[in-house]
Amino acid sequence: MAAVSLGLPRVRGRAPTAAPAPPPGDGRLRDRFGRTAVDLRVSLTDRCNLRCGYCMPPEGLDWMAREELLADEEVVRLVTVAVRDLGVEEVRFTGGEPLLRRGLAAIVAATSGLRTPGGVPVRTSLTTNGIGLARLAAGFAQVGLDRVNVSLDTLDRDRFTAITHRDRLADVLAGLRAAQEAGLAPVKVNSVLLRGVNDDEAPALLRWALREGYSLRFIEQMPLDPQGAWDRDEMVTAAEIVERLGAHFALQPVPASVRGSAPAETWLVDDGAGLSGTVGVIASVTRPFCGDCDRTRLTADGQVRTCLFSTSETDLRGLLRAGASDAELAGAWRAAMWQKKAGHDIDDPSFLHPDRPMSAIGG
Repeated sequence: MAAVSLGLPRVRGRAPTAAPAPPPGDGRLRDRFGRTAVDLRVSLTDRCNLRCGYCMPPEGLDWMAREELLADEEVVRLVTVAVRDLGVEEVRFTGGEPLLRRGLAAIVAATSGLRTPGGVPVRTSLTTNGIGLARLAAGFAQVGLDRVNVSLDTLDRDRFTAITHRDRLADVLAGLRAAQEAGLAPVKVNSVLLRGVNDDEAPALLRWALREGYSLRFIEQMPLDPQGAWDRDEMVTAAEIVERLGAHFALQPVPASVRGSAPAETWLVDDGAGLSGTVGVIASVTRPFCGDCDRTRLTADGQVRTCLFSTSETDLRGLLRAGASDAELAGAWRAAMWQKKAGHDIDDPSFLHPDRPMSAIGG
């Protein structure tokens, strides 16, 4: 199929002016730029059983000490505060690799029934590499998990082993099938294209995802590796991804008004031979969506981060363990989010690489 020049959807910009002080309101997680955080990402561990080079070196990292990690009941309490008192509507559990957290099912069970002050039921999801998901998916569905995102960069076994330093592709594919069978839908697949490694695989990944009924999203590689080896000139950009897909599929942009605050710019896809669906591209670097960001983050050791690329954190673990009330925890969280910056400023010469790698922040 001939390439179709569609361009990319309109870039979502930043709000122009910061408000000087928090206005009176309903107590939700607002910032100075008019954004409200309703999506909470909770990292449950910094450990992982893969070694993807853009996230972790082959030898691994120095893991957080067990006493530094939030206990299961502490995670549940902070998630409860976020939903019940601060209006968070979606909670996604991440890592590291969250399936390595022994108490994960109990945490999901304890939080999946929460409701916001307005009575909105919380949606719970999980971002995982899929290893172990085959035996756990049905149980997660039973305790209230709504859906999963599975990271998978290639369908080639040798490439998978080269990228992750583990020969576990079959386990990931089995986990995807089990998630779908358990009704953890839509099952989303997150893929990072690496130049000279798997960047030729975008059409094949999309065709496979359409055939299997998964929702595929390509993610630009971000400067969150602990080695500091990220090179923007080597990054496969959103524009390149769309161009390569357009050579094989008919693509129709989904309007921004339909997409809302979701980070992925989305296209309707048709291969002209009976396969159709959607594909997303998360262009965090070249087409930042900071102006529409609705996320807040909690690390495995209880720190609030307002952005993946934050250089500061707010310590809720310390407050919690010092006997703070739920109201005090909520107040500290609101104050942290009010200070959220307009954007990540990756293109600014003064940009500072976060002290924590992705595995310690949570995806």
